[in-house]
Amino acid sequence: MYIYNSASRRKEVFTPREDGRVTIYTCGPTVYHFAHIGNLRTYAMEDVLEKYLRYLGYDVDRVMNITDVGHLSSDGDTGEDKMLKGAKREHKTVMEIAQFYTDAFFADCKKLNIRIPDTVEPATNCIPEFIDMVETLLKKGYAYEAGGNIYFDTSKLEKYYVFNDFEEEDLAVGVRESVEEDGNKKNKADFVLWFTKSKFDDQELKWPSPWGIGYPGWHIECSCIARKHLGEYLDIHCGGIDNAFPHHTNEIAQSESTFGHEWCKYWFHVHHLNTSSGKMSKSKGEFLTVSLLEDKGYDPIVYRFFCLQSHYRKNLVFSWENLDNARIAFDKLISRVAQLDAKGEAIDSEAFDEGKKRFLTALDNDLNTSLAVTALYDVFKLKCNDATKLALIADFDKVLSLDLIEKASKLEKNENKESGTEDIDPVLLKYINEMIEARREAKREKNFAEADRIRDELLAKGITLLDTREGTKFSIG
Repeated sequence: MYIYNSASRRKEVFTPREDGRVTIYTCGPTVYHFAHIGNLRTYAMEDVLEKYLRYLGYDVDRVMNITDVGHLSSDGDTGEDKMLKGAKREHKTVMEIAQFYTDAFFADCKKLNIRIPDTVEPATNCIPEFIDMVETLLKKGYAYEAGGNIYFDTSKLEKYYVFNDFEEEDLAVGVRESVEEDGNKKNKADFVLWFTKSKFDDQELKWPSPWGIGYPGWHIECSCIARKHLGEYLDIHCGGIDNAFPHHTNEIAQSESTFGHEWCKYWFHVHHLNTSSGKMSKSKGEFLTVSLLEDKGYDPIVYRFFCLQSHYRKNLVFSWENLDNARIAFDKLISRVAQLDAKGEAIDSEAFDEGKKRFLTALDNDLNTSLAVTALYDVFKLKCNDATKLALIADFDKVLSLDLIEKASKLEKNENKESGTEDIDPVLLKYINEMIEARREAKREKNFAEADRIRDELLAKGITLLDTREGTKFSIG
């Protein structure tokens, strides 16, 4: 399996530990508002990574944080705390906001078949761990106190910019929107580990520390939560590409300075979901949620299918037209699965291995879900019985999580109920459905002569086709 490592900027062979255990840390949501579908694209693709590793037989231990304190409205350690901002907006306490939007986030994950990580830890549970790491960094000379805050001193590092080759002037005030001037810093790139009286005037959540009453910086949280549950060595760290700098860069700086060795082997970053106006973000008011998709009549799994059709390292453009195209393709896919009938047949192991090889090849190539979906469609072309095809589809869906067999079964039951086909001989029904699909394919390819031939063949057998807005119906007799 090859995986692109953002730290080395190249594909690398994934090498697990000798015991087959794989540790994964995922940057979780800041729970001050609903997650938009751009956020959820990242979690969906991370979910595919985790499930594929489990599919390959690895023992995966995955941890996710919940940021319920410390994430400011600017990544430059300035501005209002996002949790406090949410509490003011809705006239609730910070903890009420955190609980509500944590529950909403996991409800969205469930709708998208995103597996909940093995361990989920809110930042507010780990104040002692944050203080301990800050104390260690101070003792080792990597941190300093200024203006009531504790800062990490980036000048003490041989290499700070891990993911990008920034120059110092790139961080000049005004060059990057997210960086504002902080006179307490020794260096422009320094970042806050612990805030005290200079930053928490209206902060609801604050704790005693050796440096006064205050609260942790955002970056320190992930390092400490990862160490608490996964130790000092991490296999894969996941997140959106917008977190690579400064958040993940700062995580590496403070973690490796604390531990004295390399912290994480592979960095897995998912790229943006864009709209016609650019990156989707809450600050721009482009707030497309799973609930909104449902209100417009979309099955959330269609959005997951939409995401799988693109590689995670490519920006994906969202539009209602693109989502409609995904829905049409997904409905057709379910229809094709529904037409398969195992009939108690034995699975053809040779054909099964052939189909699975294509699927493995796709995902072994840096988790290429687009090619994995192609491998799924290729199953229908295999020269084997339907039992083998259904077994392959069910096997692939352990990773893709599209509920293909379940949705096909429901579709078949609904179609039988609506058309009164419950009493039709299963063999005849399968033949009719195959002919309808063949006719639909012929019409799609503008082979109208073949489409007419199929209709006439069925008519000769007493089967009349009727094309409707809901699809092709049939009657017998």
